[in-house]
Amino acid sequence: TQKQALNALVFLLREVYGKPLGDFSDFVRARRRLRIPTVLTREECGRLFAVMEGTNRLVAELMYGSGLRLTELLRLRIKDVDLARSQVIVRSGKGDKDRATVLPESLRDQLRSHRDRLREGYEKDRRENVPGVWLPESLERKYPKAGTSWEWQWFFPSRQLATDPRSGVRRRHHMLDATFQHAVRRAAVRTKLNKRVTPHVLRHSFATHLL
Repeated sequence: TQKQALNALVFLLREVYGKPLGDFSDFVRARRRLRIPTVLTREECGRLFAVMEGTNRLVAELMYGSGLRLTELLRLRIKDVDLARSQVIVRSGKGDKDRATVLPESLRDQLRSHRDRLREGYEKDRRENVPGVWLPESLERKYPKAGTSWEWQWFFPSRQLATDPRSGVRRRHHMLDATFQHAVRRAAVRTKLNKRVTPHVLRHSFATHLL
């Protein structure tokens, strides 16, 4: 980055050559190139969703319908998806702030069915004594059994158990970002969209279609 390059020059002059730095007040930074974000039309979004299946399609439709960032969406817990109030609560989002966003009415039944299926998997994990899901350290100290409670489970869990590199505990994590990113790229190829489609494009499209 420009900042790193400037720091390197300062270090070279001061520490290696032992020369005074002089006046840097006229140093001009190059302007960052502004890029227009890719946006899909409503028709293109529909085509993209039509070739996706299962959880990947539900994630895509919820991302487009709520404007969530991918990391925010995949880290949702059961308690964060409020079907009764048609809202999604984002915990510790950008800027470490909590916020509420809309939950599309058209997805309520699908989300409810998805949650019911998760309950079956959750009960199976409990019968098999699978360790609880990851929780922030401060929360886990205060409520040591919260990781095995229903409301703290991931809303989009991974199908497979994996070893937590921080603790060495083999548990169920949330769905991987890369899994969904690959599904979106594959769907974009199948629909022959002449655009560079990434998960973040769905968020841009949500914001644009609200205008």
